[in-house]
Order: sequence, then structure tokens, then C-alpha cells
Amino acid sequence: MKIKEVIVVEGKSDTTVIKNAVNADTLETNGSEISEETIEQIRLAQEKRGVIIFTDPDYPGERIRKIISSNVPGCKHAFLPKQEAIAKNKRGLGVEHASKESIREALDNVKEEYIEEVERITWNDLVSAGLIGGPKAKARREKLGRRLRIGYMNGKQLHKRLMMFQITEEQFADAILEIQQEERE
Repeated sequence: MKIKEVIVVEGKSDTTVIKNAVNADTLETNGSEISEETIEQIRLAQEKRGVIIFTDPDYPGERIRKIISSNVPGCKHAFLPKQEAIAKNKRGLGVEHASKESIREALDNVKEEYIEEVERITWNDLVSAGLIGGPKAKARREKLGRRLRIGYMNGKQLHKRLMMFQITEEQFADAILEIQQEERE
């Protein structure tokens, strides 16, 4: 599998795992303190080939994703579910612990960031679906993030990502229906 875009990852271990799974070039942020020089390299990569942001499914990974997105508009995003990024010894979480199959699946399901966001799913839709407020909201957001391949996030971030990735009302409704059916079983 050849990837045209440059994949932005956090570190060398991520690069190694990605290159074992697919034929791609990577750019490493070397942690969450992203330098202006690294941002410039990502901008250039976005101009020339496009960029896929592929960070760990944890707080620092999400922070890096936000920094890059706010400085380099129009990036694509690959998300790895947490359970597919846990180290075998259960003492680590990150892209570097994922299987080749999980890496390929995440890159097959890349989400494109739309610069002009359109609100298709409202805040009230999220509340009605039990994704905000209530005892099961966090678990439902986790399930929705896996089904839509947009990662885990809090309620406010969920609303933003649904707009950013232009998730349709139909995609949203289908995913919510699956979650509700699963909860009844």
C-alpha cells in the first residue's frame, strides 16, 4: 500500500511501525512541543503532497493534532482506536504498539478536514442521542468515535469533529442506531 501524503507522527517508533505497514514518508513532531520549524515543514508537505496526521489516541496526541490543524488547515486525519494501540505488556499506548492491520485500516479510513465547516448535526442532536450529559455519554462517544473512525473526544470536540469531517445526518443516525441496538443486547 503506497501513501501519497506525508504522514505526521509523534516519534521514531511510530515511523518504524508505519513504514513496516505501508510504503509512506513520515514527518516526526518529536513530542507535543512542536517547533515553528516543524510546523513549516508540515505546511510545505501539505502544499506539495498533502498531510495525514496520525497521532496517538491519548491527550498529548490530541493536543498535537489540534496544534497542527490550527496551523496547517486542510489536513487529513487517521485515527487509531485506543484498544488497538495498547502495548502487549499494557504499559504503553500509541501508534508504535499497533499491528500492521490496524495501521492499514486507519489509513484506509482517513478523514478529510473541511475548512468551511457546515453544521449538519446540532448540539441538541448530541444531547438527544445521549452523547452529552448522562451516565452513558462517555461510553457512547467512545463507541461513536470507533464507528465513524474519528477517534475519542469530549462532547464539544465531538461536535467540532462531526462538522470538520462533514459526517452526514445519515452516517450519524446509522451509528447511533447501532450503538442503541448494542446496548439493548
